Amino acid sequence: MDLSNILSITGKGGLFKLISKTQNNFIVESLEDNHRFPAFPHDGVATLDNIAIFTEDGEVSLQSVFQAIYKKYEGKNVEMPKDNNGFKTFFEGVLPDYDHERVYVSNIKKVILWYNILIDHQLIDLEEENENTENAPQESEQQ
Repeated sequence: MDLSNILSITGKGGLFKLISKTQNNFIVESLEDNHRFPAFPHDGVATLDNIAIFTEDGEVSLQSVFQAIYKKYEGKNVEMPKDNNGFKTFFEGVLPDYDHERVYVSNIKKVILWYNILIDHQLIDLEEENENTENAPQESEQQ
């Protein structure tokens, strides 16, 4: 899963695909309606691979959170919880040690919305996680 070309833009709902980058702006395309437009650095453009979720021990990449949701929900869309407690319960099931003081319900809501958009566009997979386990050194059994 490569989130380096998937963008979030402050003040604009949804996610955007990076089409082109110039010296002064980005050309982005909405994943929802394929509308292309320029985005500028002062618009608050962030790539999803640079976003992390606070935990009690540090931070976890958004990609890891998406992969945990993908595993738990077997690659299907997540239904939006009905209330704040539902959002917190959902997130505890996916990332039990998330920082309850620094991760707000609005953050959890964005994660679910973004996850569903990425699932709809088939942009989430477990490929990189599998590559990491395949390349990991095998423990040898000692007698």
